[in-house]
Amino acid sequence: MTTINLQGKAGSPLSTALLLCKPNYSPREQVAIVTGASSGMGLATVKALLAANCSVMGADISQAPDIQNAGFAFSQIDLTHSDSPRALVEACQKKFGDKIDILLNVAGIMDTWASVATVTDAEYDRVIAVNLTAPIRLMREVVQVMKAHKHGVIVNVSSKAGMSGAAAGLAYTTSKHGLIGATVNTAYLLKADGIRCNAICPGAVATNILAGIDQSKCDMQSLAHLGCVPAPKSFNLLSHSNLLQRGARGQTKLNGENRISAESIANVLLFLASDLSKDMNGVVLPVDNGWSVI
Repeated sequence: MTTINLQGKAGSPLSTALLLCKPNYSPREQVAIVTGASSGMGLATVKALLAANCSVMGADISQAPDIQNAGFAFSQIDLTHSDSPRALVEACQKKFGDKIDILLNVAGIMDTWASVATVTDAEYDRVIAVNLTAPIRLMREVVQVMKAHKHGVIVNVSSKAGMSGAAAGLAYTTSKHGLIGATVNTAYLLKADGIRCNAICPGAVATNILAGIDQSKCDMQSLAHLGCVPAPKSFNLLSHSNLLQRGARGQTKLNGENRISAESIANVLLFLASDLSKDMNGVVLPVDNGWSVI
């Protein structure tokens, strides 16, 4: 216990007793699987875990990031294939041993903001496969390992769109709502097995998620209706990188100041993977700079 004397503006002393400590907000020396590990939030999370001396199996459909660390292994894999989740778990165990302490489902893709009136089967199936089916299949494989050790933490990256109907198109919104459902169900049913499962709902994050979208296929009427674009005919998708935070009644600034860094998201993920959050289970946590309170 340390007593700190603070001098008030009026000159009168203010004595405050504070317990000074440096809590460990990161998991240490554990084995983690991180999807979407090649860029953005996933890559930032991999780096943060490695800095905490964790062993990390990264997975992504894209090429491996340039990381030179003995504690990092990578699998370039399409997790929408039904046999890929099991293959990833086996690769992780082959590299780092039997146990898997942490699963962070970070990978995800955007839709084209199509409404139920315009969404195609192809887009719907693709978004659901990446954002919902793949994470659930990977959870199914990983929890078998976690149950055997009576320990494990899963954190799923949902979205502001998982808590709202006015932030994206039908496919993306449905996928992120579904991921929250999978999260809370897993938290309840596997609590007795020593497994925690939480979700975060980022707002507009500074990543390249919009880069893979063909603007010509976007539902510009839906974008306009959501309040995301001021003039659909002249709108340039890639020049509006803060787009996801412009939804109905959302933020309106396009200069990027409302965007959240990938490193900030990584810090939240590490907190939820650490023992500091040991009593948090089934939590759906907004990380959106106040967007969700509007």
